[in-house]
Amino acid sequence: QVQLVESGGGLVQPGGSLRLSCAASGAIISTYTMSWYRQAPGKQRELVAFITSGRSTNYVDSVKGRFTISRDNAKNTVALQMNSLNPEDSAVYYCSVVMQGSQLWGQGTQVTVSS
Repeated sequence: QVQLVESGGGLVQPGGSLRLSCAASGAIISTYTMSWYRQAPGKQRELVAFITSGRSTNYVDSVKGRFTISRDNAKNTVALQMNSLNPEDSAVYYCSVVMQGSQLWGQGTQVTVSS
């Protein structure tokens, strides 16, 4: 059974940085596109960034130039480096992968940007 476990969330001041990590178990994720989503209270879950097996990346406009997605195939992990955070980035962040037609999710990690 595939499991995704996110970590690295927390409380940070505006302008600060956080690095989220997603550790996969039960499957090798190197051949899959991995994604980070986020969901703020009262809002729909949105795709933040994804990285393909060939390490091509894409980002939602609101985080371009501030967030960087990366993957470490040796460790079976995906990371999201978040810089210049602002309160609008506050949300639960989820790691996700589509395998065999099913979208799998981690449990999420809370990011709160506040002074």
